Amino acid sequence: MAWIQTKNLYGYIPNVLDLSEARRITQFAFRVYKKLMEVYQQQSPKIEIENNTLSQWVIPAVEELAYALEPILIIFQEQHVASKDWRSLGFMTSQLNFTNQLILKKLTSAEQVLLTPYLKFVEEQVAMPWQRVCFNAVNYELNSPQLKLVEQMMPAAPEIAQSVYRQLIELLPNSRSRRGKLTERGITHSCSRDLNMFQAYILLCFLEQSLTPIEQELIPLCAMVVEGVEIKWELTEKWCEVLASEMESRLDSEQKELIKPYTQGMKQVFFKERRSLGFTEEMTADIV
Repeated sequence: MAWIQTKNLYGYIPNVLDLSEARRITQFAFRVYKKLMEVYQQQSPKIEIENNTLSQWVIPAVEELAYALEPILIIFQEQHVASKDWRSLGFMTSQLNFTNQLILKKLTSAEQVLLTPYLKFVEEQVAMPWQRVCFNAVNYELNSPQLKLVEQMMPAAPEIAQSVYRQLIELLPNSRSRRGKLTERGITHSCSRDLNMFQAYILLCFLEQSLTPIEQELIPLCAMVVEGVEIKWELTEKWCEVLASEMESRLDSEQKELIKPYTQGMKQVFFKERRSLGFTEEMTADIV
């Protein structure tokens, strides 16, 4: 059902994926959810549900989930690389999003609370390098300013994403995409996810002391999206500008100086990419 919804969503793009490619991605998505349910079932005996309410709350074993899903997620992620088409990644993330919605509709409210962190984890892991951020963080001393900054910013990422999204709506009230207005629920979800993804890449660059992850991973993906969906670079730059400003506003003066080479560096890299592709005219479409 999620495959059908995704196919309908991308129906405005001619030949978004051929049937065999779409089926292959769907088969790998099924493997991901099968493994997800296996991990969930292993942890479920620790959780008691009485009269459709939680009598005991247990935080999901995220580390165990990450290690269990990593091999399958890597193979799943490789599908969009193998296709050499940005649209396959969009197809994959959309399909996961629709699958999550369909699963949650079948659950009770208590079950939704229990399972939502697992479903959200899967959707985010396909596109976000949070695990790599954590791996790089262990290279820093416990009381180092770099580690303290990351520890402060990571939990704030969803709130930052929401704040940036609200500002973008105010700045671009008439923005639309082929899916509809910027304020529509599905687009809100996609924007929040992508704003979190950008933050993850900024923190990854910060810890690696290099803009390489943005230059070699985030920029190529965004460039393909801009070219394929005719997203306007002016709006992409506004996205980067507001996000950089919002992240910096959460930090003290010393921390700002530490993060600025990467928040401002992100803006410069996107501007450089825009110029290299020859996008110089005024444009008005939105960023989704």
